[in-house]
Amino acid sequence: MENAQLDPLPSAGPTMGPRERLLLHGEACLSDSQLLAVLLGTGSSREGVAVLAERLIGELGGLEGLRRTSAASLSLRAGIGHSKASRLRAAVELGLRLSARPLHPKAPVSSSRDVEAALGPRLRQASQEHFYALPLDAKNRPLAEILVAIGGLSSCAVTPSDIFRQVLREPAASVIFAHNHPSGEPAPSDEDVAITGRLCRAGALLGLGVLDHIIIGHQGYFSFLDAGMLK
Repeated sequence: MENAQLDPLPSAGPTMGPRERLLLHGEACLSDSQLLAVLLGTGSSREGVAVLAERLIGELGGLEGLRRTSAASLSLRAGIGHSKASRLRAAVELGLRLSARPLHPKAPVSSSRDVEAALGPRLRQASQEHFYALPLDAKNRPLAEILVAIGGLSSCAVTPSDIFRQVLREPAASVIFAHNHPSGEPAPSDEDVAITGRLCRAGALLGLGVLDHIIIGHQGYFSFLDAGMLK
C-alpha cells in the first residue's frame, strides 16, 4: 500500500459541486436534488446540472414522484433524454432491491411480514396490479416466486385454474398469494374476498393449503390470515 497512488480529495471551496461534496463529506450530507445532480452528471445547454436537478425534483413532487415515473416519461422532460432517464430508473431500482429482503429458499416463511418485506418494495411502486403465487414445501420454505398475471390500474383478471396450473409445477405442499393495489389502499375489495374464497376451495380440492393472501398498498399491507378471514 505504501507505493499506491491515491486520488487526492477535492478541497472545499465556494464553487464545489455535489460530486466533489460527496467525495469530501459523504453522500449523507447531500440534499435530494444534489444526489440527483450526481446521477444526472451533466445539465443541458439551457441550465446547469444543479438547476436541472432542482427543477426535476420540483416537477415530480420529490423522490416519491421520481420512484413512480417511468423511464419513457422521464425521457420526455426537458434536459433529460433517454440516457439520463435510464440512469435515474436504474438508481431507483437498485434502491428498491436494497430495501427488499428476498425470501430465502432455506428459510421458512413465518409470517405475513416476511412476504411483505420481500415483495413490498417492488409492488408498492407498481402502477399496475401484479398477482404473485409463492408455493411452499412441507416446511414452509419457498420453492419459487411466480408472477401469475399483470393487470390494469385497478384489477388483475386471474382464475384458480390459471394460478394453480403454475403452482403445481412445483412440489408444493401449500401456497401464499400476494398482489398489490396501485390505488395505495390495501383493504380488500369484494373481488379480493371472492377470489380468495375460490382459491381456498380449489386448493383444498388439490390438497394444497392456502396459507395467506396478502394485499400490499403504499403505506402498509393486509393479510387475510392475520385478519382471520381465511376459511
